[in-house]
Amino acid sequence: MNKYLSLLLLFGFIQIPLFAQQKILKEAIERAEREDFSGVILVAEDDKILFEEAMGMRTYENRALLHEYDIFELASLSKQFTAMMIMMCKEKGLLGFDDQLSKYIETPYPGISIRNLLTHTSGLPDYQAIMDEHWDKNKVAGNPDILEYLREYAPVKSFDPGDKYEYSNTGYVLLASVVEKVTGEDFVDLMREWIFRPLGMKNTAIRSLEEKASVKDFAAGHLKDENGNYVNANTFHSSDYTIWLGNRKGPGRVSSNAEDLYKWDQALYTDKLVSKETMEEAYTAFKLNDGTRSYYGFGWEIKPQSPFGKMVMHTGSNPGYSTIIVRYLEENKTIIILNNNAHPDMMRLVEAATLSLGKW
Repeated sequence: MNKYLSLLLLFGFIQIPLFAQQKILKEAIERAEREDFSGVILVAEDDKILFEEAMGMRTYENRALLHEYDIFELASLSKQFTAMMIMMCKEKGLLGFDDQLSKYIETPYPGISIRNLLTHTSGLPDYQAIMDEHWDKNKVAGNPDILEYLREYAPVKSFDPGDKYEYSNTGYVLLASVVEKVTGEDFVDLMREWIFRPLGMKNTAIRSLEEKASVKDFAAGHLKDENGNYVNANTFHSSDYTIWLGNRKGPGRVSSNAEDLYKWDQALYTDKLVSKETMEEAYTAFKLNDGTRSYYGFGWEIKPQSPFGKMVMHTGSNPGYSTIIVRYLEENKTIIILNNNAHPDMMRLVEAATLSLGKW
């Protein structure tokens, strides 16, 4: 993901005449359409959507066209919502960022704080590898199963907490489990009550496979088959984990559309969910044990300097899906792209959208 930040910086500092900025985005979109990009792009500034367009297919099998309001699997963009749940628990006095994980969850890995989990500095091993090796894939696993297998098999940690940054889905499984422990509530229900409903995010939820199938506006993820045709990603064996790990909570599984994500983006400038002081902590890079910065906060990658000042962002990837949200905090500029055919043009559109964010 760091290479994407470098691309944004490179493109953002090129001086482009204002009259050419919209043309750059238009040409990038036209190229993407010619090359079969399927997705939705939204560009906004100062609480106003400047550009929104859908292209491609909701489902290739029946040639159903994609629309701006269609719902996508967000994959790891979900982590920013999990981090917010922890921040809300902290403001409610239910936990502290520097509390030890062992205060809430029993694991064979001592010395890990809630802050380590939020910032991917825990050193925890990958839960999916352990589950893939030992789990009966005729059953659907959830967080309690993942925690049980981590305790039973206790794979070796990658490093001591705080020594370095290493992206960890395991850490975000544990964060969701901590939320359930301190609230006594189901994480899925609580996220709906604490975040989605208050912000009017009517199209956003953590959905089961059955619930996704019942949503007519759900954009299926697609991959190319051996003949070069786009087919539903669930037909590939490599996608099976989304089924047998289908009850996991925390690292992914939120589904939403572009306009709901924009509501979320705008709410983060307010104190509707947590205080601005807590949000500032979320946008602060973690200091590692050796004094260097990891540049990941609470569910956000952080770049202190960019073409438009401080930038935070996150990407997501699931079979057939690529997603990204880029937020220029100092100028309230936002780029959201949701893609459902794992297309290589994704970042080219981000670059073009960044270039377009001048005067419209």
